Amino acid sequence: MWQSVLMISGYFISVLGLTMLIPAGVDIYYNNVNWSYFVTSAIISLFIGVSLFLANNGKIKNITLQQGYLLTCCSWFSVAILAAIPFVLYGTNLADAIFEAFSGISTTGATIYTNVEALPKSVLLWRALLHALGGVGIVIFAIALLPFLGIGGMQIFQRENSDVNEKFLPKISYIAKRIISVYLILMILCIIALRFLGMSWFDAICQAMSTIATGGFSTKNASIGGFNSPGIEWAIVLFMFLAALPLTFYHSLMATKNIHSIRSSQVVTFFKVLVVYVLGVALWLWFSGIYDLPTALRKAAFNIVAVVTTTGFNSTDYLQWGVFAASLFLVFSLTGGCTGSTSGSIKIFRWQVVWAQIKKSFINTTEPNRMVPLMIGKSVVSTSVAYSILIFFAVYAFSVVVLTLLVSFCGFDFVTSFSAVIACMTNSGPGITQAIGPMGSYAIFSDMAKYILSFAMILGRLEVMTVLVVFTKNFWK
Repeated sequence: MWQSVLMISGYFISVLGLTMLIPAGVDIYYNNVNWSYFVTSAIISLFIGVSLFLANNGKIKNITLQQGYLLTCCSWFSVAILAAIPFVLYGTNLADAIFEAFSGISTTGATIYTNVEALPKSVLLWRALLHALGGVGIVIFAIALLPFLGIGGMQIFQRENSDVNEKFLPKISYIAKRIISVYLILMILCIIALRFLGMSWFDAICQAMSTIATGGFSTKNASIGGFNSPGIEWAIVLFMFLAALPLTFYHSLMATKNIHSIRSSQVVTFFKVLVVYVLGVALWLWFSGIYDLPTALRKAAFNIVAVVTTTGFNSTDYLQWGVFAASLFLVFSLTGGCTGSTSGSIKIFRWQVVWAQIKKSFINTTEPNRMVPLMIGKSVVSTSVAYSILIFFAVYAFSVVVLTLLVSFCGFDFVTSFSAVIACMTNSGPGITQAIGPMGSYAIFSDMAKYILSFAMILGRLEVMTVLVVFTKNFWK
């Protein structure tokens, strides 16, 4: 079992090592001495990755479901830990470096840096590159592995994976090619749009990688608000929305050339939810006299789409809108984008299943003998999938409670602890308290709390069950 896991993990680590040479090249171009940090990190990562790959190299036709779970956990944690090396060499302490790396690779976007504009370009680019790697990685994981777990909703998009056959490696190559192509096209379009709207090439590249990965790391202390451009805000709103749609959706649309495929139930529901959220908050801001109507619409659209898609950008300190706004943004962060997208959190499909189950229960309460299928759009959701999703909600909630208690044990008040855990597990980034809000940072936490929150990021990013199943006794039988 371990041979294939170690070999493929070694491959991923080697890719990480090669990626480290990109910010090294940027430092050399700008005559910055920090290039040595990334070259050293690349050598360490490549040595570990190539050694694991060569030592375990063998002909592997298929990977079992058990190996898939173990590979996912091992590769994500090992890559995140090694991604922290450049931060450590730059002078960041270990706990902070781990937190920043885990935040980058999980596309959470929470940061421990209080002044990102003081960071060298290589470090800023490395943070964005971690988002780019994590974003495409999580989509491939969601499409290849989650159908077997029964909690992802990808059965709607992939007919081949709707049955549990315990083999998914042959599909990985095909999946990866089409996903990466769509991912890169969106990123290139976003870069061009942001450059056209006034960003420098460097800022456009970094912001685009964060946007399409729904990450949230920015090159400005005030995030996107630091560019002070309505045009840039609207462009990023568009690309955050596009990144929160299933990447397989774009491939299907291009392959069939059928515009009616846009009527996909999950996509339509996600769009409707965003419209309700944005219009509701915009009208409230307008009636409250906080902004005029056009400004209220822009501010609401940008910050709500950023939180719902778990991108974590901000254009203003929305916590200044009042306590009610903070409560709303907590709800927004728990919504999430579509399954098969780069966004995190619970995701629309699962909420659709829960809502359908609630409606079915109300009908059966008055008509107990009536057979009511569980419908999501035109698709019937099996009882096993619905049950798995309900279990997911229970385990998710239990994880939030346990992690909140652990962070509180480190000496932090309940609201700050709870807010931080929710922000990290949903991969949305900013919390709902001023200290860790859109204008704050996670530097206030102790080292132990940062380790706990780093684990929470990967736990949420890998859909909770994928990580926890590795710790069960049956898994190792």
